[in-house]
Amino acid sequence: MANKLKHTIHLTALVAIFAVMPALAGDTTPAAQLAQWETTAGQRGDPTRGQTFFTQKHGKAWSCASCHGAPPSKTGEHADTGKRIKPLAPAYNDTAFTKLAKTEKWFRRNCQDVVGRECNAAEKADVLSYLIGVK
Repeated sequence: MANKLKHTIHLTALVAIFAVMPALAGDTTPAAQLAQWETTAGQRGDPTRGQTFFTQKHGKAWSCASCHGAPPSKTGEHADTGKRIKPLAPAYNDTAFTKLAKTEKWFRRNCQDVVGRECNAAEKADVLSYLIGVK
């Protein structure tokens, strides 16, 4: 009985370690990030709203599409610097939305450029819902 309990404890510990490893490494998936933002926003991401948000200007000089393209399935180019930008749609870029810290950094910067403020969780969920649907 003691060996069975010891085995159960070790197995439980391994499951817990493997469950938190992606979070500790900063690794995630587009779907996991979408779920997080939907939970925070208290609503599901809407791809139609996301596409509208992505392609329209919000009182500033650029839209998201100004640099990332519409649809965002090809290499984009920064509207000011000309720097090349990998496709933003996860179907065309297997590293898109796989590091939460990187995603948050770029949402913070780009929302300031496009909207003049940080995007909220609902806007992030809408945009990512749209981007995940780009095939």
